[in-house]
Amino acid sequence: MSVTIANLGFPRIGPNRELKFALESFWGGRSSEAELKETAASLRRETWLKQKNLGIDYIPSNDFSFYDHVLDTTVMLGAVPERYGFKGGKVDLATYFAMARGTTSAENSVTAMEMTKWFDTNYHYMVPELVKGQKFSLASTKALDLYNEAKAAGVETRPVVLGPVTWLSLAKGRDVDPFDYLDDVLAIYTEVLTSLAKAGAKWVQIDEPAFVLDLNDKQRAAFKKAYDVLSKTGVSLMLTTYFGRVAENIDLLTSLPVAGIHVDLIRGSDDYDALLTKVRPDTVLSLGVIDGRNIWRADLDALVDWIEPLAEKRDLVLAPSCSLLHVPVDLKAEKKIDPEITQWLAFAQQKLEELAVLKTALTKGRNEVAEELAASTKAAKNRRSSPRIHNEAVAKRLAAVTPDMAKRQSPYPVRAAAQQAKLNLPLYPTTTIGSFPQTSEVRQARAKNRRGELDNAGYTQFLREQTAATIRWQEEIGLDVLVHGEFERNDMVQYFGEQLDGFAFTNNGWVQSYGSRCVRPPILFGDVTRPKAMTVDWWSFSQQQSEKPVKGMLTGPVTILNWSFVRNDQPRSVSCRQLALAIRDEVVDLEAAGAKIIQIDEAALREGLPLRRAEWQTYLDWAVESFRLTASGVRDDTQIHSHMCYSEFNDILPSIAAMDADALSIETARSQMELLQAFASYQYPNQIGPGVYDIHSPRIPSVEEMVNLLRLARKYLPADRLWVNPDCGLKTRRWEEVKPSLLAMVAAAKEMRAEEKAK
Repeated sequence: MSVTIANLGFPRIGPNRELKFALESFWGGRSSEAELKETAASLRRETWLKQKNLGIDYIPSNDFSFYDHVLDTTVMLGAVPERYGFKGGKVDLATYFAMARGTTSAENSVTAMEMTKWFDTNYHYMVPELVKGQKFSLASTKALDLYNEAKAAGVETRPVVLGPVTWLSLAKGRDVDPFDYLDDVLAIYTEVLTSLAKAGAKWVQIDEPAFVLDLNDKQRAAFKKAYDVLSKTGVSLMLTTYFGRVAENIDLLTSLPVAGIHVDLIRGSDDYDALLTKVRPDTVLSLGVIDGRNIWRADLDALVDWIEPLAEKRDLVLAPSCSLLHVPVDLKAEKKIDPEITQWLAFAQQKLEELAVLKTALTKGRNEVAEELAASTKAAKNRRSSPRIHNEAVAKRLAAVTPDMAKRQSPYPVRAAAQQAKLNLPLYPTTTIGSFPQTSEVRQARAKNRRGELDNAGYTQFLREQTAATIRWQEEIGLDVLVHGEFERNDMVQYFGEQLDGFAFTNNGWVQSYGSRCVRPPILFGDVTRPKAMTVDWWSFSQQQSEKPVKGMLTGPVTILNWSFVRNDQPRSVSCRQLALAIRDEVVDLEAAGAKIIQIDEAALREGLPLRRAEWQTYLDWAVESFRLTASGVRDDTQIHSHMCYSEFNDILPSIAAMDADALSIETARSQMELLQAFASYQYPNQIGPGVYDIHSPRIPSVEEMVNLLRLARKYLPADRLWVNPDCGLKTRRWEEVKPSLLAMVAAAKEMRAEEKAK
């Protein structure tokens, strides 16, 4: 029997974020479209050749994207919303980026497509929009073009396409069911797969992560119809699913007429026994045995022990559990991580090297890779026994937590009255989510400080000047509740992780979040403690600059957990409670310093939700408890805010209400306040700040646009419970965009107050 190895997708951004800088140069008018495409082609070639040299048998093509692979699929299908003016033919880059980012020109200002989280990851995708009478056409031949491009570079690849049923499951229909268009979509997929077969592609990897969801009858029927059609296109299909268990969908999966099936055995290990009994003998079985979502090194010797008996019975393909899009590129680029911790890690490059070792051990014998296997075993033992992992004091503190520690002193109506008496805020109070633009000047000062070219005193003085100027400007335009701008923070999670014990950090561990936006997730490797206050000094300095309230700004425990690479040697709930106690200490210290409003962002609470509904409540119980544990150590008159990013909240509103934040800010600009319908139906009891402009797009909204959104909001919720704010932080925007947008936002709030007064 044979063992081969496959990769399902490689990070697109480049080893040094080359794609990010090329995109931003192009968007800023500093480089041409041809230069952007040249950079992209160079990155693709480098990636293909790297995988070929490592001996990867199935190398992906079309895993590259200029912005997002779901958007690429939408473009391939020609499902371009009418507002972008697409007239047929091929979708050009201008239209593609307009769909992703909106446009800013006065004569053609259009909003971007809605954006939300890709399953339970921190990657964002552009939500397909379908309407009645939707037209489809093959508007991009990217899958074929990149297959041919790789072949010209001397690399035979397995093209990757997002499957039609998953794409339709992610789409949002405007007065239409997306699955009404299954036949139209399959016609385009048939054309694409047929063209790949004619070009010489033997296999196509077709990604259907929807198999790990609770499927309804319509989805099940769509899977059967889709693969009955697509299996006849002349190319072998590797039906690929990941991010969890297939579970009760395994009979459907294994019944489909496809040549191969890939499953995630990191998150879906419980499927293993059923899989072996149900997969047909002639079906190529691909096993995701290397974790594509986390950065921990595999215990290769143990994996060989596990796989070897099966490899003696049938042909196997070994692969990462999912695309390596979700991990950094190369551990060899790291200079910052402690050597003991480094030996526990594997990034994308190392994960492919691990696959190569597995293949050699299983096909040629362990002696051929004895050194590599011994190093892997040694690292696994070292990690299990390291005294840096466990802290007895943390365990004792967790054991002493009582239910009362996760409850505010009084119910919300009592607190609301106390807070209004203390704050005396107007109707439609205005604020922002926290961060202000991190300009090149700010980034350069941080880099100079890091290199030793600007001493700590000089750097602190620079940051204070930036902060004071931002406070003054907010006062000048009439914002009611101010923020300090967060100029001292590199990232909303990393900033806190760097001040907590139990975390490690990379210098080049970048991961794509969306488009050109990249983050460096902290590595949570051990028990968490807070050695000292983290934000109190900056808050105190900021509050001294104004008589208006300045919010204390913190990242919540669930978001720190979900946006970090988290240890896999204990339940995530335990790590989250450790974080909650650390952030609770910071909340209490901020209140003691005089903070009247403290915002604890839980931007990622929804994305941590398990993909199967049966597992939701367990997660929500400990996630909500962790937030409440963080927020409940303060007096009634201290107002607790929270912020949540792009997510679907309708199904978890009871849990959001159970968080009991005094004020919650959410994204509603792109969705035209659609989310508020659910909050109103649920009769959400506390205050809400529905985002009135989209900060993920460079376009500047008008006063009229924001007033219209606020009028929509007022239909769902009473005026005395509405805040006015952007839908997220302003860190990634330019001041030239931020200033007119916030001026318009303040004007919109004043217009709404006048309307209330005139009633």
